[in-house]
Amino acid sequence: MTNTSNLSENIAKFYDTSSNLWEKIWGEHMHHGYYGRGGNYKVDRRQAQIDLIEELLIWANIKEVSNLVDVGCGIGGSTLYLAEKFNTKATGITLSSVQANRATERASEVKLEETAQFQVADALNMPFPDDNFDLVWSLESGEHMPDKTKFFQECYRVLKPGGTFICATWCHRPTNSWAGELTEDEKQHLEEIYRVYYLPYVISLPEYETIAKNCGFSNLKVDDWSMEVAPFWDIVIDSALNLEAISGLLNSGWQTVEGALSLGLMSRGYERGLIRFGLISGQK
Repeated sequence: MTNTSNLSENIAKFYDTSSNLWEKIWGEHMHHGYYGRGGNYKVDRRQAQIDLIEELLIWANIKEVSNLVDVGCGIGGSTLYLAEKFNTKATGITLSSVQANRATERASEVKLEETAQFQVADALNMPFPDDNFDLVWSLESGEHMPDKTKFFQECYRVLKPGGTFICATWCHRPTNSWAGELTEDEKQHLEEIYRVYYLPYVISLPEYETIAKNCGFSNLKVDDWSMEVAPFWDIVIDSALNLEAISGLLNSGWQTVEGALSLGLMSRGYERGLIRFGLISGQK
């Protein structure tokens, strides 16, 4: 397995080189969309991404926020949306300097530069004091973490007593059911996803739940929204085939091209039940 420092560098490079293109083609939200409990809603891709944010807030019963951190903030899509929605102070962290700079620019563009701040930081060693945020938000960053336990420990540390942690992350199917352990073919499928998207590994939702319990989170909720988000990848694949996207890909380097060519890995992963979209929420 790639060591932590090299992994962080590779993740940063991947997003440094690809984020401008993703924003140009797909907008500011670099995460799944929500298509209803059965995955049958016919909604615009960007609206589906906003719907995912709103559904997560409803699911975790978040009604007010005074200070939040977005762990793995991308170019600030969720951070700025939440900052505006709750009229709150918001901080976003990412490994990519390109993303942090662009998020800062976007905050200024939407007149939120006084309340939303962005910086390059490691989620496994956050530069914040204990008991600092009443919402710790992690939307599709857990899969990038080389130490899932340390990640949850850090989220717990910076969370205020009574605050809420929300994590939505890529998982693999549970192995504690009748389906049993992952097959060699499933492992190879996952390895290809890891290689293309610079992931160290993913774990199952039950494993995340155990980690959350061991870290001290209370009032835990977990859910599997795989059906709700699965249509996203086919929609993204269709949008990646237009002339503007292809031209942009060719100018963005091989890493970005390979990522686009491999979108089907995720779509097929959902189809076969291997890839899952897991939700964990808890309080301190």
